[in-house]
Amino acid sequence: MRIAGAALNQIPFDWTHNLRTIQTAIEQAKAAGVELLCLPELCLTGYGCEDLFLSDWLPEAALAHLQTIRPWTQGICVVVGLPVRLSGRTYNTAAVLRDGQILGFAAKQFLANDGVHYEPRFFHPWPAGETTTVQWEGEEWTLGDMIFEHQGVKFGFEICEDAWRPDDVRPACRLVGRVDLIVNPSASHFAMSKTDVRYHLVTEASRTFRCTYLYANLLGNEAGRIIYDGEILVARNGHLLLRNQLMSFKEVDLEYVDVDFGIELVPAETIATLPAPDEYLELNQALSLALFDYLRKARSRGFVLSLSGGADSCMCAVAVAEMVRLGTAELGTAEFMRRAGCFTAADIGEITGAPETAPEHRELVAADGSPSPAPAGNLPGASTEAVSGNQRAVNRRLTGRLLTCAYQGTVNSSDDTFNSARELADDLGAVFHSWDINEEVSGYVGKIEHALGRELAWQTDDLALQNIQARVRAPAIWMLANVQNCLLMTTSNRSEASVGYCTMDGDTAGSISPIAGVDKFFVKQWLRWAEHERHYPGLHRVNALQPTAELRPLADKQTDERDLMPYELLNRIERLAFYDRLAPAQVLATLRHQDPAADPEQLKAYVKRFFSLWSRNQWKRERYAPAFHLDDYNVDPRSWLRFPILSGGYTQELATL
Repeated sequence: MRIAGAALNQIPFDWTHNLRTIQTAIEQAKAAGVELLCLPELCLTGYGCEDLFLSDWLPEAALAHLQTIRPWTQGICVVVGLPVRLSGRTYNTAAVLRDGQILGFAAKQFLANDGVHYEPRFFHPWPAGETTTVQWEGEEWTLGDMIFEHQGVKFGFEICEDAWRPDDVRPACRLVGRVDLIVNPSASHFAMSKTDVRYHLVTEASRTFRCTYLYANLLGNEAGRIIYDGEILVARNGHLLLRNQLMSFKEVDLEYVDVDFGIELVPAETIATLPAPDEYLELNQALSLALFDYLRKARSRGFVLSLSGGADSCMCAVAVAEMVRLGTAELGTAEFMRRAGCFTAADIGEITGAPETAPEHRELVAADGSPSPAPAGNLPGASTEAVSGNQRAVNRRLTGRLLTCAYQGTVNSSDDTFNSARELADDLGAVFHSWDINEEVSGYVGKIEHALGRELAWQTDDLALQNIQARVRAPAIWMLANVQNCLLMTTSNRSEASVGYCTMDGDTAGSISPIAGVDKFFVKQWLRWAEHERHYPGLHRVNALQPTAELRPLADKQTDERDLMPYELLNRIERLAFYDRLAPAQVLATLRHQDPAADPEQLKAYVKRFFSLWSRNQWKRERYAPAFHLDDYNVDPRSWLRFPILSGGYTQELATL
């Protein structure tokens, strides 16, 4: 049987869009001779509908829209994910359709309730072994723990989280010997190196449960924060049959493979080890796709960035250029511009200089149905082949249409950061403006001095004098973004968010915070990688600079790490505290064990500083612009880590140190 998975780039309750991608996937599958097609989890509604899943109307609308799909399934068996609401409870289900009929609904048995997931808020888990019925306009279908059959092949389900549970309790353990195929429609979020975990999950399940295992994930930045990599995997008895390229810019990525269910394969003795994931490459692709989807789904015309010349703003600028490079490489320039939704036909002609078609899709299944090897890094753009000079020029023109930067200097800004910003913008092709804000800063300082009847001085008013510079930058850059109908990017990273090293309504002003899930140490490493591996010579200045806010007088030689602590240590404390969930004393003990030569009093001071700054700055994290989830954890209270705004602030815990 020729079986397939299709990764779909969906939008929450955008019925027109979601039905169109579903129809496209089915049409592509039928044209390729596919007999069974798995679409991702909740692909009809989108996974990110959140509390709308608790309404009556959304599941009812989904069931009504499922009827639209029925005629498309003539001659093929298709799995479609949608919510179903029964007796005031919503269930996460996968409908099986064939020849215009609904065969039934498999229901998710285990719900994800960690990290970015809050599924028990929306859904109820389905009890193993039980079934009920769903009714709609006089028709009735079975829903629950079900086994289906298509052309003599019996198949059952695990839906995303079902597969992440221990082998002795997950649904697959009850399917051994009863099915030939396990189908897994998923909405599994992206995190660096997670694809390697999924690969082992699928291949080992196919061996353990003696079956063929078909896995299909959502694709793209669906709802704003969470990114899906569109992974499709097929394994049989421990042997990998199919693995696709991740992070496609296409809205539909269909991949198929032929499986002879009549031949009993010998299970693999060991699961093959893949090359170690390249996290720089992974983050680059995820960030690029996330920005592209945010741009088009927000119906914006581009990005505006206050480019300070420092590491964070430079990473945001390069991310836009990489979005253009990777998107045009996969789709072609004209199709990339059409998909972006902010260009006219005249714009496309002006940028490309000639009509252009998308590059031919690289098929991962050989003509005989056998799988071809996955590309290096399993990511589009993993090739080190140089971009042609002509395409580079096209990409620079396109970046210039999508990215506007402004350097907003004060008397405390240096030539180093100005030159860093200017040279990078020129390297990327971005529009670059420069103005100073000294007059505005002096105006606000003068007003407060007049109101208080005294002069403000660095010795007594340090934070206020630093913050006013960052805040004064916000109105002009916001105005520029508004005039151009663009998204304003804010540049804070995760390390700054953890300790509140940012100015609210200043450098945090913006509508999207793309790197707020990435730690500062990784930002610095990524920029060096981008300079040398992605050939951005404009990064050479920022990579030679010590990170600095440049808010104090230049003679002070302000640096971030002097204000806080070494970033590498900050990240270790942060991870121990909130990924490993250790108390301050446990964090300190772990650091001492890891580095016996470190000064114990200095370590103690850094631990105290971190927890004190963390506690008093939760209100800032609550107000950050939407951030992408890119690492295996983040500090965004809306997606991963909740913490009280008002608390005891670890007072007793820190006192015991």
